[in-house]
Amino acid sequence: MRTGEPLPAVGEVLAALATGLWHWNTATGLVTVDAEAARLLGLPAEQATLSQAQVRARLHPVDWNEISGVIQLSVAEGTLGEVRVRIMDERGRVIRLGRSRFHASFDREKKSYEVTGSLQEVTEPVPGTSAGRTAVTGDWRRSREAFLLDAGRALAEARSTAEVLRVAAGLSMPGFSPDGLAVFGVTGDRLTITGHHGHQPGDEGPFTHMALETDYPAAEVVRTGRAVYLSSPEQYKDRYPVTWPLAAHFNRQSWAFLPLTVAGRTMGAWMAAFTYPVAFTPDERSVLTTVARMLAQALSRAEATESARELTDGLQRSMLPQLGPEIPGMSVAARYVPTGGGLQVGGDWYDMIPLPGGTSRTKSGGGRFALVIGDVQGHDVRAAGLMGQLRIALRAYASEGHRPDAVLSRASRFLHGMTFGSLDEDPTDLRFATCLYVEVDPTTGLLDIARAGHPDPAIRMTDGTVLARPTAGGLPLGIDPDADYPTTRITLEPGETMLICTDGLIETGGHDLETGWKRIRTILEEHDGDLEALADALVQAVHGPSSHHTTGPLADRREDDIAVLLLRRQEEGCGCGDPVAVRPTIRRTMLSVAQAEPERVAVARQQLRELLHDWGCADHVDSAVLLLSETLTNVLVHTDSDALLLAEVRGEPGDRRMRVEVTDTSDDLPHKRRPGELASSGRGLLLIELLAHAWGVDPQGEGKSIWFELYESEGTTGSDGSGGTWGSGRSESA
Repeated sequence: MRTGEPLPAVGEVLAALATGLWHWNTATGLVTVDAEAARLLGLPAEQATLSQAQVRARLHPVDWNEISGVIQLSVAEGTLGEVRVRIMDERGRVIRLGRSRFHASFDREKKSYEVTGSLQEVTEPVPGTSAGRTAVTGDWRRSREAFLLDAGRALAEARSTAEVLRVAAGLSMPGFSPDGLAVFGVTGDRLTITGHHGHQPGDEGPFTHMALETDYPAAEVVRTGRAVYLSSPEQYKDRYPVTWPLAAHFNRQSWAFLPLTVAGRTMGAWMAAFTYPVAFTPDERSVLTTVARMLAQALSRAEATESARELTDGLQRSMLPQLGPEIPGMSVAARYVPTGGGLQVGGDWYDMIPLPGGTSRTKSGGGRFALVIGDVQGHDVRAAGLMGQLRIALRAYASEGHRPDAVLSRASRFLHGMTFGSLDEDPTDLRFATCLYVEVDPTTGLLDIARAGHPDPAIRMTDGTVLARPTAGGLPLGIDPDADYPTTRITLEPGETMLICTDGLIETGGHDLETGWKRIRTILEEHDGDLEALADALVQAVHGPSSHHTTGPLADRREDDIAVLLLRRQEEGCGCGDPVAVRPTIRRTMLSVAQAEPERVAVARQQLRELLHDWGCADHVDSAVLLLSETLTNVLVHTDSDALLLAEVRGEPGDRRMRVEVTDTSDDLPHKRRPGELASSGRGLLLIELLAHAWGVDPQGEGKSIWFELYESEGTTGSDGSGGTWGSGRSESA
């Protein structure tokens, strides 16, 4: 065309560019296409008016639905729309890919769309043809780049060998897609099948454990590190006549065998088989080679991840014990969840240790045992190693028959010698460990507890009430080789459950000790199932999907390893053939307050409030706490002995009786006094007489006990039907 000549008609230009035009009115449901658009849709090359159904039959159903969405979006944003569509023939086969750009408008009165657009072919190579013979030069390269980006991203996200193979099987290469895949590995001097796709189960049999010297393409690829391309069955048969019969019955037409190479080492081979002839042009070979490299990297990462996971699982299984045989009268459940460490193993542990000797032997031959739970500082391999050594040491000391305080003292000395005692030890990597040791008598339910910087145990009573049991404790193990660890004795009543755990159960999810304990307490109170189900519920509450809805007040979601031990004393008549004993509903807590520990008076008050958490009258709770303070303080101030608190709640809600009893070893009985207006003491018994429904003083063989009772209902009476009174140093028991 010379300068100054008129431009050609638009139709001529579009025809020269192989671009068709179409117009769609959704109100009438008609689509008008020109000759080129009709040809691209697989119809006669002439202008035509088609129904929506006729056009829809020529497009892939997924693409038709996408067109509707893009039209609405382009109208809303005021932009041009663009879609890629797969054009199909009468038998539902894709004959070409098309790209359409269009402008859409919306008629508010008719509530319909007017859409005018263009349609072009986006040509990808026909299987077996050269990229140079495509109708649109350059489009193959753009498709290849997009495919490789998607393939690289998908393979990089795969975390296991099975996942890598699934991704490889789902790759749709531009212009040619294999329908048979196989990944070969190497074990010694033989090939192995790592995975395959597009074959029937059992088809891999002849190729498994094939010697590398075999005249087979994959074996040659592993030996030489060079790819093998076979474009036809004849080429395969001529080059590998010995193994051709093994491949013939798969009815493939072309094969590509590529090395899987990582860091210069060929770790296997990848086979891509095609049901149609493939020329394996330079572009196609480039794509296959790039995919093989990415596949090799992904398999190498997956292998390393699986090896680390297998090592971690083996280490965890070897260090965490089985709970052992069933204990008559007791149920035990345990959980360990590694969440904090990169290797998924850390310093938390638990153990159950049979103890020698003792008088509490059961008929089945079982006896006393110990439960141990602890946490070595850190979340690395060193913490795991120290944990294993410390667990063995604790088991050895316990098996020698030492009491809980002696077991922890020896363990502290042992750990101190391992960490602080070595001259070569890095001073920045000194470790300590928290620990809780519980000696259990399954016959009586007595628990002797020694604690080394660990969270206190919690008791769930038969009615669901949960109490944290404060216990005497010492420094974490390993800090002071001469540290003392006093023992606290409590009784686990029939039907009650004890929880001991590491701080990971409390603090995981951004919680502190206070908020984390509230979350755990709610689970304990509301759960109504067996011990195994309760253990699962506790872990799921802090580490499962629901834990993300109960995050704590701290800024970060702190993660830590979790170890949990649950011990339940079975009720009388547990379903083992004995009649179920009907017992009154009882809550009970016991606490000692020594002369040198006046701060435990505050602990006693808190214990009583928790025991009365659902008491019907709040004033009664305040009165009970006040009277408890008075009785405990009187023992500490007016005697030289320690005080023992026993608090009980009996009966059904709404008609319960609370009894608080404080016992000491002094024989001096309290007396009522008439303190003056400015006196600082002497009002204790007056307050008891004023606030308690019943009270009294009971002389013991050695010492005495002061008790008082409060009734939830005014009609409630003492055990003998009347309220107790006190006078002249004598008492009447209620």
